Amino acid sequence: MLIFGHRFISSQNFYHIEDIDAIAHTPSNSLIYLVFNEKNLDIINHLKDNDINFVLAVNTVRDLIYAENLGASFIVVESVLAKSAQKIAETYLFDAKILCRIREESQIEAMAFEGIDGVMFSDAVIKITS
Repeated sequence: MLIFGHRFISSQNFYHIEDIDAIAHTPSNSLIYLVFNEKNLDIINHLKDNDINFVLAVNTVRDLIYAENLGASFIVVESVLAKSAQKIAETYLFDAKILCRIREESQIEAMAFEGIDGVMFSDAVIKITS
């Protein structure tokens, strides 16, 4: 199981951007974090066209499928969607890993029992402005 943003474990950070210009303010080879929605498609396509790894946070199964097809490296879901998202990812052999956003350490165990690829604490996300 992957763990991002935990105080005990060193992990890669995700850089949350809201426009293409903000990419210039992120470290090289960083993972760009976006919330999936239609208004971000220009940013997503820019990331994809420039071979920049990115993370998409989604709220629905439909958005989960879009995120995989758009080339996200990681797809972040809330705990209510985690089990279904992981099953869909395994059924369709997603390249992306499913990460569940968690708030408490006790949720690590619950997500492990569900077979979720990984968990992410909010500390893993760094907000970048342009």
